[in-house]
Amino acid sequence: MSQLTSIPSLSLQTGNEVRYYLTTLTKPLGSLGKLEEYAVSLAEMTNETFPTVTPPGVIVFAADHGITAEGVSAYPQEVTAQMVTNFLNGGAAINVFSKQIGALFQIVDIGVASDIEREGLVKKKIRFGTANTLVEDAMTRSEVEEALLIGFTQAEEIIKKGAKCLLLGEMGIGNTTTSSAILAVLSGKDVKELVGQGTGISEERVVHKQKIIEKVIRKRNPDPNDPIDILSKLGGLEIAGMAGAMLSAAHHRIPILVDGFISSTAALIAKAISSKVSDYMFLSHRSVEPGHDTVIQLLEKQPILDLELRLGEGSGSAIAFPILQSATLMLKEMATFTSAGVSTKDQTN
Repeated sequence: MSQLTSIPSLSLQTGNEVRYYLTTLTKPLGSLGKLEEYAVSLAEMTNETFPTVTPPGVIVFAADHGITAEGVSAYPQEVTAQMVTNFLNGGAAINVFSKQIGALFQIVDIGVASDIEREGLVKKKIRFGTANTLVEDAMTRSEVEEALLIGFTQAEEIIKKGAKCLLLGEMGIGNTTTSSAILAVLSGKDVKELVGQGTGISEERVVHKQKIIEKVIRKRNPDPNDPIDILSKLGGLEIAGMAGAMLSAAHHRIPILVDGFISSTAALIAKAISSKVSDYMFLSHRSVEPGHDTVIQLLEKQPILDLELRLGEGSGSAIAFPILQSATLMLKEMATFTSAGVSTKDQTN
């Protein structure tokens, strides 16, 4: 597990060089706002004065959650496998947006509750979904560690193929329930403050979902200071996979564009494993899931977008990606005052 925590420090010197270079571009100081901040952050992450984020790499981890047996989702468990097939057919939102941004793309079965025999699927199934956490622990510690390492390795593979920015998505019916439970443990907040409608359940079902999560936390009693214990007792496999992939990206100085509530919860797990990993993260958007504001506070990041999204799959990250790309192109392609022969601001007044 030692490789999971081997993350370099940000290159503050490179960031300062880019911060100065931004003052030489043909625009008023600070006039491109957040884009300038993103450019500096990308330089610090990559240790490159002219960083690049293309092509992006998208990895979607798919797994099932035994807690769906308690009626916490608007959809039955078999939808996870059906949606994986949809991903492989190119019909999901993340397929459309990945194509739009020219992304390398992987869909990984890390724990779907049924066998899927389709070309293009990366088969890394650890088990057929997690256990029902109202009855027993989601999985063993060794299964959590295996899932983290699978995520780490899959990220390494897509980075070796050329990915310069990592976008992570998930598919797993019931995973807002699992993420809400994880967040309640990590934040110490009341479950009622964190739980939303997920895939679109009624208000009555939301109350039911809250009560189930409260019971799960009481029965499983995970250690809030042990991220492996939290995952083993609450789940889920795709959350562990995403956390491992984030740790891998940071290890390789690759920027991470974090998606919504589920992916952000995985980011919290990754940060609990190695605090430096969050230095390499951007938050793509603010989810309408009520718990996401708490995640944002814990990650100490400001979202790039606020489009009232709650789909998952990595869709928000893919939509936000062109903004990071704009930040890199600003550095690479804008003229300086000197090269363009443009006078700088009059300093005599």
